Amino acid sequence: MENVGKTLRHLMDQRHVAGVYQQLMEDVLQDNEVQAFLQEHADELSEEEVMKSYAKLYEFVQEKKKYLTQDTTMIAPGYKPQLVLNHHFVDVSYVPTAELLAQQEKQAIMRRVSTFEMPKDVKNAAFDQLELTPERAPAIDQALAFVEAYQENPRDFHKGLYLSGSFGVGKSYLLGAIAHELAVRGHETLVVHFPAFAGEMKRGIGRGTLDEQLQQAKKVPILMLDDLGADTLSSWIRDEVLGVILQYRMQEQLPVFISSNIAMKDLERVYLTTNNKGEEEPLKAKRLMERVRYLTKEVHIEGRNRRNMN
Repeated sequence: MENVGKTLRHLMDQRHVAGVYQQLMEDVLQDNEVQAFLQEHADELSEEEVMKSYAKLYEFVQEKKKYLTQDTTMIAPGYKPQLVLNHHFVDVSYVPTAELLAQQEKQAIMRRVSTFEMPKDVKNAAFDQLELTPERAPAIDQALAFVEAYQENPRDFHKGLYLSGSFGVGKSYLLGAIAHELAVRGHETLVVHFPAFAGEMKRGIGRGTLDEQLQQAKKVPILMLDDLGADTLSSWIRDEVLGVILQYRMQEQLPVFISSNIAMKDLERVYLTTNNKGEEEPLKAKRLMERVRYLTKEVHIEGRNRRNMN
């Protein structure tokens, strides 16, 4: 192709290109990126091929303006237009921006963390937002150790954590941070507030959704049960929901995390033995406790109650 500047002038002087069309074409051919592209591919494009590519050049200039002004009417919001050569004709390719890629990655991470009745701050938790105190350090270290071990060998069995401690010390938030970090590394987690989940299981009987919800809790790669022990446990929830879930996950060696205000040594006596009718069932409680011990190791968290902080 001859000198680009001369060719552009010749194109704009064509007599059959007149009026508004001529003005539009002049604007397009005077665009710096258009000129640079045509100069770069001068040996590959004839004058006729440039003329036949005018619609694409016009599209590029218009979409670039919209991109620079963040006009939502652009063809591909979040994608930057780019000129490319396609079989001796000019074409427009749309390249995702760094901002769009970051947004898509964030959305992908959020999709890997399923929650049920969890607070917003727990859903958005992350390790870099945790306040590192001497009381919290052992639990955070254990949590990070689990993430690293699971990432290295996700097919192996890894004990989860039983986070015990008083109200407001950050047990739920730590669960959220672990779930987020695992999601960043491509792993799916389900985090449920167990008292609310138990109520949902009961309602699921009437709606016919019980089995679906139970199967999800049984089979999700990593399950987190938050606030275990905060409600009064019925025999049915203990044996047909919690027991069934933990039994399956023990057999399949799937990780479980638990947070509770009750220390592990007291969970059997305080929570699992006596049902909501006041009946004591120690053997069933002991059997369930064995599953808890198999699946988790206890890490106690000390600290002040952050829920009461101004």
